[in-house]
Amino acid sequence: MRGAIRLSALSQAGVIYVMTHDSIGLGEDGPTHQPVEHLASFRAMPNILMLRPADGNETAGAYKIAVLNRKRPSILALSRQKLPQLPGTSIEGVEKGGYTISDNSTGNKPDVILIGTGSELEIAAKAAEDLRKEGKAVRVVSFVSWELLMSNQKPTRRVFYLLLFQPELALRQDQHLGGRKLLDEREKQ
Repeated sequence: MRGAIRLSALSQAGVIYVMTHDSIGLGEDGPTHQPVEHLASFRAMPNILMLRPADGNETAGAYKIAVLNRKRPSILALSRQKLPQLPGTSIEGVEKGGYTISDNSTGNKPDVILIGTGSELEIAAKAAEDLRKEGKAVRVVSFVSWELLMSNQKPTRRVFYLLLFQPELALRQDQHLGGRKLLDEREKQ
């Protein structure tokens, strides 16, 4: 499969690949069905659009982007887990690559920012509920796609950088490889 994806990237083919089993939670099939290293390897391929939606809204948004994306292949990394529809997610938000789904802070000064991607966004949202019960101001951010975020106009990205200047916790099932790129660029601002 990897060879076909690479060839479609080189050919600038607008193929849509739908992957499953993308989760930190053990599925019914056990740990051999958790290909956590694949996301990092696909992100390393040039001309690939990786999308990791968290629920139905984001999946619809990811499909919309993939269908319109005719110059490169898109990979939708989905989960086999039964995931809830999360309040605050949107089809339109996916287009930005990352966006806030909930925020109870005032003056744009949350105590903590929880960043989740894919099935981990539910964990971030539940953690935010618990922290809010303790009186904390919490912002929850859905981070659907590095590629979309990095291709957005600078003002949109600067808003996202501001999120990262606060105390944060990112919930992701793969390595920290993509985050380093964003933090390096933040330091240049």
